[in-house]
Amino acid sequence: MIINLENLVEAVKQEPWAKEALVKDDFWALLMAWVDQHFLSRFLEQVTRQIDEIVDIDPDLPEPRILEKAGQYMADFLGAHHASVRIYDPQTEQMLSYGSHPAEGETREAFIPLEGSIAGEVVKSRRPCLVPDILDEERYQNKDVIHRKGVRSLMAIPLEITRFSPIERDTVGVIQIYYKEKGREFTPLEIQTADLMAKRLSFVIARKKIISLHRSGEKKESIIGHIFRTLGERGGIKMREVFNRVIPELADIVNLQSCALFSVTEDFSRVMLEAGYPESAGYHSIGKSFPVSSEKAFELALNLRDYEGDSVYEVVTPSYILVVTPQKSDLISERLKKFALLHNINSILYFPLRHDGQVTHFMTFDALEQRQRYSDDEIDLFLFLGRELIKACKMERLDDALHDFKNPAIATAGFARRLKKLLEKPGDERSEEQIRKYADILLEETSRLQELALSIYQVGDEQVVNLTEVLQRRFEINREAIREQFKQNISLQEGPFDPEVRVRSYPIHVERIFDNLLNNATKAIPLKGGTLAIRTYAEDDWACADISNTGHMSEEDRSRVLGDEGEGRGLYITHRVIRILKGRIDILVSGDMTTFVVRLPLYGKKT
Repeated sequence: MIINLENLVEAVKQEPWAKEALVKDDFWALLMAWVDQHFLSRFLEQVTRQIDEIVDIDPDLPEPRILEKAGQYMADFLGAHHASVRIYDPQTEQMLSYGSHPAEGETREAFIPLEGSIAGEVVKSRRPCLVPDILDEERYQNKDVIHRKGVRSLMAIPLEITRFSPIERDTVGVIQIYYKEKGREFTPLEIQTADLMAKRLSFVIARKKIISLHRSGEKKESIIGHIFRTLGERGGIKMREVFNRVIPELADIVNLQSCALFSVTEDFSRVMLEAGYPESAGYHSIGKSFPVSSEKAFELALNLRDYEGDSVYEVVTPSYILVVTPQKSDLISERLKKFALLHNINSILYFPLRHDGQVTHFMTFDALEQRQRYSDDEIDLFLFLGRELIKACKMERLDDALHDFKNPAIATAGFARRLKKLLEKPGDERSEEQIRKYADILLEETSRLQELALSIYQVGDEQVVNLTEVLQRRFEINREAIREQFKQNISLQEGPFDPEVRVRSYPIHVERIFDNLLNNATKAIPLKGGTLAIRTYAEDDWACADISNTGHMSEEDRSRVLGDEGEGRGLYITHRVIRILKGRIDILVSGDMTTFVVRLPLYGKKT
């Protein structure tokens, strides 16, 4: 027996309505026994079944969908019109809309303040709040719900999810259950039943968190595995391949349209796109830089601007900036709004990455869905991903620099030996002109080696570069590398040249293009020998350089190289640098000769 019937009978007899009832003395005992045997058992069965339905909600569903289904079960069981859930966000100190039944979409306020609201009071007190008449309740500010939904009363029940570690916070919120009746009286049984359901709902969310933590650990291991597998491949690490392998790991967290990694200059004046997914001309021009002032979101991410707004279209926290509605937010430019509209981007996450307390990089995640919030677990995974991608980016630059060290290092060693031999000759046999020439070349090439080393961190400043002069210098260095490697029967041809073709670029970028193409062209010449030739010219708005070599390239190989699908590190570097410079590359095959044509935007007009 769950209830002491004798005590219950005596309590009932004391009620005024019971004292007036003309019944026999044993009536009350018989009534209580019937209630115990028939009514209570069925009621408990219904409550248990309803609790089981909540507990059995699939934890793999998104949190808003879990809360929506729980709201449906609670509203149906309690005879309510509808139910909604709000979660407190401590970073914005607002109550976020986080699911409702029936789903309300954009008709429901995305945020309401903690102070002065029913939801806020429930969160602070952790006690239910009953509102018999919404119209007379000052703390319920949006009275539009009365006319839109046709409801007049509500019961607000606290929702609590205990933290899993000392560094986390408890998740708190409120379940608001709405009724059509005006002046409704809520019974203790209704309140207790709703509170019990809310507690079981917290169990479902906790179970989802446990699963999420487990999967987050698996994803971290997978991310590291992808990076190390790429690192171990013969061609070295390539950020394009890293992104293509790693970003799909986030598919079940956020429905991404694109993702990008940016670095920040030391003076915080510009940001540069280091890597992106997908890597295509319409999306990510790797190496492109932007003024920080071009986007308010950049300035906020770098702590160069204080957020003074209070808009429902963005969420600004110390950990991230979330543009909830790109088309209505003031934090992004009109250019970016057009881009978002074109690519169906409905929310943008800016995630700063710090080193020694200072933002050195940040990532952007462009989602197809309109995200209102990111959980602590998701933010932790994004932080881990960002740190690993920064490491991969530095390793890619190191691989590039090591690859491009070869030719200048070989040539430098050769010129140093020649200079030493000249200096060992008697004074009257020395050629001062040759000594100066070799010394100048050694100075240039050792400076270039220094620039290559520094390019792991930076690329210097853009300058106006004479394309012909750079190509001739790199051809001379390649000539020395050919001599040092004892390559035979290679005929070198220079010209014709246009001495006035100039481009605006980082000098080291143009040098790396020519070094890699000259090195590849030399290696492609058959063992029996052949020709290596260069020339420059202007064509329409392009500054052009041709590098030709004896050796036939098949159409299949030509298509693969132009599609940046070649295995060689040099061509990978060349394609990436040409994209940075907004140039083009083509391959012409005629008989047994293959010509790489480099086109870069022509600077100014020919004089």
